[in-house]
Amino acid sequence: MPDIPARRRTALVIGGSTAGMLAASVLASRFHEVTIVEADRLPAGPEPRKGLPQARHAHLLWSGGVEALEELLPGVTGELTARGAGLVGVMRDLVSKAPSGQWFRRFTDSRHHMVVCSRDLLDAVIRADVLARRRITLRDGTRVAGLTGDRHRVTGVRVPGGDPLYADLVIDAGGRGSQADTWLRALGHAPVEERVVDAGVAYASRVYAAPDAAAALRYPVVNVQADPREAPGRGGVVVPIEGDRWLVTLSGTRGGEPSADPDAFEHFALTGLKDPVIGRLLAQAKPLTDPVTTRSTANRRRFYEKAGTWPEGFAVLGDAVAGYNPVYGHGLSVAAQSALALGRTLDRYGPTAPGTARRIQRAVARPVGNAWNLAVGQDASYPGAAPQPPTAVERLLTAYVDRAVAAGSENPRALRGLLDVMSLRTPAARLFAPDMLWTLSFGPRKGPLPGPPLTRAEREAAGLD
Repeated sequence: MPDIPARRRTALVIGGSTAGMLAASVLASRFHEVTIVEADRLPAGPEPRKGLPQARHAHLLWSGGVEALEELLPGVTGELTARGAGLVGVMRDLVSKAPSGQWFRRFTDSRHHMVVCSRDLLDAVIRADVLARRRITLRDGTRVAGLTGDRHRVTGVRVPGGDPLYADLVIDAGGRGSQADTWLRALGHAPVEERVVDAGVAYASRVYAAPDAAAALRYPVVNVQADPREAPGRGGVVVPIEGDRWLVTLSGTRGGEPSADPDAFEHFALTGLKDPVIGRLLAQAKPLTDPVTTRSTANRRRFYEKAGTWPEGFAVLGDAVAGYNPVYGHGLSVAAQSALALGRTLDRYGPTAPGTARRIQRAVARPVGNAWNLAVGQDASYPGAAPQPPTAVERLLTAYVDRAVAAGSENPRALRGLLDVMSLRTPAARLFAPDMLWTLSFGPRKGPLPGPPLTRAEREAAGLD
């Protein structure tokens, strides 16, 4: 009797941004064919695209995301740094003023790193790596109009003016604009629980040429964080990116927003923040672009893992599940960790086994929840951020994080524990471990710093002395 060939398994990913590309990379080793459907025409290199306006603003990839990205795409960190991205040590290469007012000391024994570059470069390197895989096909310039199938199983997607695209597994990584909830309701499912915490943050970003002397150094990220206890909350960050440039992002909540006026941009940086260091840095830098602004910064989470019913063959990842205020720099890390969770679930239960789609959704909820608790604990404190005030648990966590921040600014052991959580390496429970409780209560402290801990060489290179 001749062998009967196994049926070819197919998967489809909605969305070609970071979350979608990383999901496709996971699926390519577990399905015979993977199709990415993206509404935009994707550029060949590190160029902007219409469907990703937030790419103009600063992005940070924390160590939890760096590790996940490297596990998904081995060698990608080296490719990024070869093309000008920075791999910065936290806190060695980070000058940061905490929301509660302290300047963090630049302890040199931290085990955490961040990748810093433009979002265009990050996306281009990831996209090139993923699309080079032979099982992956890109259909860009194609909008998804809905799901095919019924209440029990999703069988593919509908596209305007063409035949449906069928697949054994459909992953929606369509970002903040995802229509998954609407599509699921059309198949007969109940609306999904949703929570929005919107501090009303507006962002303005501008690219500068770094001063020549500063470009010759490995200049640190400089970050002045907003204080949610004092509305409006205003903050800013200078991120050295490829091409000897500084990407500068300023932010402000309701009543304190930065504008797109070029003259007002530097005035805001100099006078509107809790410290004028960013404004002083910009006085010696040459602007290369006009400021660009955005207000799409709400924390929005859809609790798909709690849905009463769920179809086979469908799961949601990335910003389509939860989008965060970009100031926390967690969205990219969560996307990478969610892709890892996708792969582990498929390996454990089988790509097309009954119940696998629901298990994917529950597995994704873990990295999503870790980042969500950190974000909303801060933003929910701003006036008008949410219909309901912060919960008791959120208030407790926020107060405890403030205490950990105060200790971490002066004690390297406390800082390591804090960064384990902020970098998304470990859940927030790490803050309550015995060593952290002891350090916060009894650990030695070096005392607060009087100003930003820039070295003499860094100050001279940026014209601050």
